[in-house]
Amino acid sequence: MTEPDDLPVAGTAVLLRPAAQGFEVLLMRRPDRGSFPGAWVFPGGKVERGDRRDGDDEQDDARRAAVRETFEEVGLVIADPVVVSRWQPPAEAPIRIRTWFFLADVTDAPDAQDGALRVSADEVVDATWITPADALRKHSTGEWMLFPPTWVTLHQLSGFESTEEALSAGGVARHFSTRVVESDLGTAFEWEGLRLETGSLPWRIVPS
Repeated sequence: MTEPDDLPVAGTAVLLRPAAQGFEVLLMRRPDRGSFPGAWVFPGGKVERGDRRDGDDEQDDARRAAVRETFEEVGLVIADPVVVSRWQPPAEAPIRIRTWFFLADVTDAPDAQDGALRVSADEVVDATWITPADALRKHSTGEWMLFPPTWVTLHQLSGFESTEEALSAGGVARHFSTRVVESDLGTAFEWEGLRLETGSLPWRIVPS
């Protein structure tokens, strides 16, 4: 089935910094309203008019949106984020936005190291640096709420040992066109070759 080209587009920044246990990512909790209420997400948001340039494509616009939103939401300046994935929402989603995910190394950003993040009070309730494995554990116990694209991205990142190794996996976007499937086990999300079972905690990935 052909994917529609007229969806709104967004950019998301997956920020990485070295840590004792390999590396950490920045996750922030949204308010209990608006998009992803109460969920822990990566910084990001929709492409705005100022993010567009004549002659550039959707991915370029989304990259600029990810950079801008990161600064607006957590006060960090990032440069040259590396594309890693593109997420096409399921047909039944109430709000449909096609979202590009980018990896960015913030090793040299001072505010990324001293914990003095300048968060937007309107858009961010809390923010923390955490290893992908620890974030997944918090979700598995019900302490944190994650949405499937965030969970899958964390699951993939948990297989890397350093920021350099994680960044080396980027550069080409893997396209995730989401299908929602209901079964006796509950709701599952399917992409080509991949199925995420979400009917109960902990979530688990199986081949599709």
